[in-house]
Amino acid sequence: MKTSLLGKHPSLAQQNALLLGLVFIVFELLMAAAVAAFVIIPMARRSTDDLANLMVLSAQTWSELPPATRPDFEQELARSYLLALRAGPLVLGRDERHGVYLYFLEEALATKTGYAQHLVREVIDGEVWYWASLPSANTSLGVGFPARRAGSQPLTAIVLSSLIGLVLALLAAAWLARRSVVPLARLEEAAAQVGRGETAELLPETGPRELAALAHRFNEMARQVRELLAGRTTLLAGVSHDLRTPLARMRVALALLEEKPTPKLITRLETDIDEMDRLIGHSLNLARGINREAAAEIDLLALLTELTAATPAGAVRVRVMPQPCRLMAPPSALRRVISNLLDNALRYAGEQTIELVAERDELSVRIAVLDRGTGIPPEQMSAVFQPFHRPLRLMSIVMNAFEVRTEHSDRSVHSRADKPRHFGAL
Repeated sequence: MKTSLLGKHPSLAQQNALLLGLVFIVFELLMAAAVAAFVIIPMARRSTDDLANLMVLSAQTWSELPPATRPDFEQELARSYLLALRAGPLVLGRDERHGVYLYFLEEALATKTGYAQHLVREVIDGEVWYWASLPSANTSLGVGFPARRAGSQPLTAIVLSSLIGLVLALLAAAWLARRSVVPLARLEEAAAQVGRGETAELLPETGPRELAALAHRFNEMARQVRELLAGRTTLLAGVSHDLRTPLARMRVALALLEEKPTPKLITRLETDIDEMDRLIGHSLNLARGINREAAAEIDLLALLTELTAATPAGAVRVRVMPQPCRLMAPPSALRRVISNLLDNALRYAGEQTIELVAERDELSVRIAVLDRGTGIPPEQMSAVFQPFHRPLRLMSIVMNAFEVRTEHSDRSVHSRADKPRHFGAL
């Protein structure tokens, strides 16, 4: 159904070609009207006026010449001006359809002679001639010229140039439309791949500025979709991996309960259920973190103190400078990040005291969880922020730091075994 509906709409190339063709036709018509009004018509009137003067003057001169010299005069007119003279009256001409030039000539002759007349059309030896009856002394003399003397066809030239220009405009429109349609077709195919859940290739960010910006936005979206799909896969894999251990213990406990039920086994089952609930809760929190949480005002000292209260007594020391310290940040996300860092530090730092430090300047708030563990290898630093990632060997994050800005958040991890209290550059 969608394909049939889309098939009813013209393509972008067809629309561009049609629009450019219409614009070019209008432009050609306006240019033709301007050229005709300001160039062709004035030149044609001057030319016909000159021809009318020459025809009238030739008729008058012929009658004034001696009869012996008239043949030489007629030959000179025919050779130099393509004019012919004919004695005697002419048949009255008819109002025939012919070029604008001949209409202008009839008007010019009427002005010169004082009476209107139509040119007489005659075919002589396969060539068209036009004749006019002009006064010559006390009689009339026919003055004629071949049609090729007035053979210019400006209207035909305008029409022909317009047709050629239209064809070129359509070809140019098709080429321009194809140039813009090809990137859009690639974008359409890539979007269809993303819609099917496939991994789309990144588009080249080339071409016009608008298309390059569109390709850049799509590439950003494709990267985000890849990250979301990878995060979903990692989330499911992590949940299934972490649930295997408590499920295995529960399976053993159930087998033992069949033989000899004891309160210790029941307590173990309850502990495993609580652990599974905690793991599922952490996974759900991670999944909810995909959606952006609205920022709210947070009392940082109160938050850090509250998180420290849930740790063993004396294990964490809080230091906030200056006091009080308030900031705008997503509350749940900030709490979850700090809690995860504290849990990691408590798990791997041994019995050494952990410091929870917050510092504020004019632009940002910097929070650090400082412990004195063995650290993380430098080559694994970039993978620390991936969900469920663990280093190959048990190590501690010597310093976990992230920065909460007014518009966005940055995060980084630094492992400095020699300077456990050092703040990394953010």
